[in-house]
Amino acid sequence: MSDDSKTPKGQSLWGGRFEKKPAELMQAINVSIGFDQRLAAQDLMGSRAHAAMLHKVGVLSSEDAAAILGGLDAIEGEMKAGTFPFRDEYEDIHMNVEARLAELIGPASGRLHTARSRNDQVAVDFRLWVRDACDRAIAELEALQKALLAKAEANVETLTPGFTHLQPAQPVTFGHHLMAYVEMFGRDAARFRDARARMNESPLGAAALAGSPFPIDRHMTAQALGFDRPTANSLDSVSDRDFALEALSAASICAVHLSRIAEEIVLWVTPQFGFIMLSDAFTTGSSIMPQKRNPDAAELTRAKVGRILGSLTQLTVVMKGLPLAYSKDMQEDKPPVFEAFDALDLSLQAMAGMIDDLTPNAERMAAAAGAGFSTATDLADWLVRTLDMPFRQAHHVTGRTVKLAESQGVGLADLSLEALQSIEPSITLDVYTVLSPSASVASRTSYGGTAPIRVAEQITRWRAILK
Repeated sequence: MSDDSKTPKGQSLWGGRFEKKPAELMQAINVSIGFDQRLAAQDLMGSRAHAAMLHKVGVLSSEDAAAILGGLDAIEGEMKAGTFPFRDEYEDIHMNVEARLAELIGPASGRLHTARSRNDQVAVDFRLWVRDACDRAIAELEALQKALLAKAEANVETLTPGFTHLQPAQPVTFGHHLMAYVEMFGRDAARFRDARARMNESPLGAAALAGSPFPIDRHMTAQALGFDRPTANSLDSVSDRDFALEALSAASICAVHLSRIAEEIVLWVTPQFGFIMLSDAFTTGSSIMPQKRNPDAAELTRAKVGRILGSLTQLTVVMKGLPLAYSKDMQEDKPPVFEAFDALDLSLQAMAGMIDDLTPNAERMAAAAGAGFSTATDLADWLVRTLDMPFRQAHHVTGRTVKLAESQGVGLADLSLEALQSIEPSITLDVYTVLSPSASVASRTSYGGTAPIRVAEQITRWRAILK
């Protein structure tokens, strides 16, 4: 996709200066229609906007404008019907459309490319595609958040262990745990919105790199294509791919979050954890072990981060050393973006499906919530609040208490008052009000804490945001 000019029918659309056809290897490395045909809808949008603008400013006659717009409609019909003749000889989507337009309406088609280059044409097409991809990701993230909200609301009081270092730390509720991902995916959606806002400028009319001598109205085409404004520098307009890099950055962070929750699902469905069950809809079996129920959807989602992060790296490397303005290297910008968003779309939809599908094992989670002396911090906090003990001293007393319980093979709540007082004589029966997982969870009433009343507040807040 590079600079071009009109040539007689039957020759390459950019071949006026050339006497011979490109070598077959040159054609093979140069052609991009195999992947950039995905920009067909955006290319037609851009061409319609450009034709309407050229007509308004007097560059296109009414007759030619009508013929061009009618031809573009016919091409769109062919594409929807699957009969459009995509041809490698025309390299890319822009030249394929232009060549087909010439076949349909004749010489008038050649006027469409007035005041336009493939450089600004691909820049606007690609920007439109990435903008659509961001909108799609936002909608899919919101669907995932709603699935998480529904599951969290059903488990506001369901106990589960909270971990640090994958070791039992403090009890939380399963609803609180799921709401952590609502927050993460909320930030992901915000990143896509920010990226979309920054990319919403139209490069159409920048032409090859220097702008156009024709009296074009770039504000008109920008408005027609849903952009906020035209880009302000013609060199930057055709050479910028920040919008794609930023979208891939947002996609990569989102994929990391998807991978994290996928990893937890993989752990939770193991017999060793047994925290949740996934139905047949999101599991597969083994060809040799009939007892197996494998969380393949979660595992594949977990793996997609490599593909998406790789796409960001790939495009970054393509762009890192390019002088202004357009270079053919930038033809390699689209495959990583297409691949990344294909993977992201599928992963977001699969995760929403898994969240909706999973069934918590509340009994198993509650038992695990009290394991590993998970209420030890509650004991330390009680010593501080009730006995006015400095926290470091309380920490030491609690550590000795955990060691005693461990030696007796019991939990903290199972130690007798006499045993507790052997370590700290001031401890009273009131201490047992904080040693159970349910009491621990109920006490965490600070804003954003795991107390059911606080979790319910956050669910209400997010429901209002996503309304």
